[in-house]
Amino acid sequence: MHRSATAEAEITAELTDVRPGLVPGYTRELPGARAAVLTRLWRGLAYEPLPWIGHREPVDGGLTLRLADGRRLRGPRTDPYATGAYVTEVRLGGVAYDDPVRLMTDLAVPHSAGFAAELGHSVASLALSRAARRVPPQERPRRDWEWEQRVVDGHPFHPNCRARLGFSVAEQLAYGPEHASLVELRLVPVPAGECLVTGVWPQWLREAGRVMVPVHPWQAAHVLKRTGERRVAAHPLMALRTLALPDGPHIKTALSARLTSSVRDISRGSVAASAVLSDLGEAVAARTDGLLHITRALGAVYAGSPDLAAVLRESPEEYARSGERVVPVAALATTELPRSPGWLNRFTRLALTVGLRLLELGVALEAHGQNLLVVLSPDGDPVRLVYRDLADLRVGPARLARHGLPLPELPARMVTDDERTLRRKLFGSLVAGALAGTAGSGPVLRSALESAVPDLVRTPDMLALRDEPLPAKALTLMRLSPRTPGDQWTELPNPLHDTLL
Repeated sequence: MHRSATAEAEITAELTDVRPGLVPGYTRELPGARAAVLTRLWRGLAYEPLPWIGHREPVDGGLTLRLADGRRLRGPRTDPYATGAYVTEVRLGGVAYDDPVRLMTDLAVPHSAGFAAELGHSVASLALSRAARRVPPQERPRRDWEWEQRVVDGHPFHPNCRARLGFSVAEQLAYGPEHASLVELRLVPVPAGECLVTGVWPQWLREAGRVMVPVHPWQAAHVLKRTGERRVAAHPLMALRTLALPDGPHIKTALSARLTSSVRDISRGSVAASAVLSDLGEAVAARTDGLLHITRALGAVYAGSPDLAAVLRESPEEYARSGERVVPVAALATTELPRSPGWLNRFTRLALTVGLRLLELGVALEAHGQNLLVVLSPDGDPVRLVYRDLADLRVGPARLARHGLPLPELPARMVTDDERTLRRKLFGSLVAGALAGTAGSGPVLRSALESAVPDLVRTPDMLALRDEPLPAKALTLMRLSPRTPGDQWTELPNPLHDTLL
């Protein structure tokens, strides 16, 4: 039995126990979930520098991949900026595959077995998320977490778009934002003398010489093996480990589970740097003529381990004026909003103006659809941007110095003057990520970029964006290279002038 069937059967069995009424809907969603994951996988196979693919060749309206061992893998021509599920079958030799897990298993390349298992979880969890979603598609969200609940399918381009390894069905239903559940965070007490605290840690999270650390219930049960006596309810956001208090800030918790590519934690260095990063973010945002707001880290705590740490962050709603809405870019495609002609062009111009301005100043944003939010006017027009979570910025000291900005004390991994690294960070997240996901296809993205680019300041960064291949994270290669740390990259055809495969 292939791992896809195993993962699907496991969820079916668990659903039969905890939510039997969902079994028929889950079963109906499985073919579409397989196609969605297969589409993302085929994109990676078509464009990433995988060492066991020798040659790619457009043939008869499709694409043939010649593998290093002589086999041929055939599928449709692919648009690297398209979203959705348009790949329903590929052929390896003479065998047709509609299941990404069976395909990856039979490719039998290095580390494919582990990746196949992840793909199986992605398919099964995606079908569960689609079957169990609780938000009516026609309902207009009012609060920030309600927008986050709209993003049912996860990352638009990652084959592990919905993988939640280590989560049971009951835990997925209880903690996934698409299921619109309230999550009870555990408040774990730690002696104040054992904690690094930066910013202002509020009094309601202090008690008799102890700091109360908000802990995700999954983390408390599976990693810390402890529970807090006190609890606080919050709404889960797209990041899963970050939650919104009903009338307060957002809480970023430690959650040592693999979601899409990485096991994320909250390091001592990021807690130590949280306040100075907020100051730097505000300093560069102040030079965008009011087009960008940065959500500040209000307070952060590190209680002796990356598994026991938390950050309190401003809600993006703080930056909405009367009648305005603040919407995560990843949620733009999930709800019908009033859009006047040229809306995408204006949004693209706004996003590139801000992103390139900060890059010129020396700050490269990780501006994917989860971190980047757009402020919409009462009429639905994009008027400003909000950026949250500064932990993955890249900062160029030489650029800062040219503009009279001091370099704060930051973790070494964040600091670089390498032009390629800085541009990859911004272009890979903003253009190949947020803007491509919003556009939904290469031709639409091209049209938006063609409208926006002539109005941009002609910096070396803008010229690189216009003239060079577009960098993007090699998401499939990264999962097939478990011993290679950090990000790996590929180059996609520049939608402004290249012909897509």
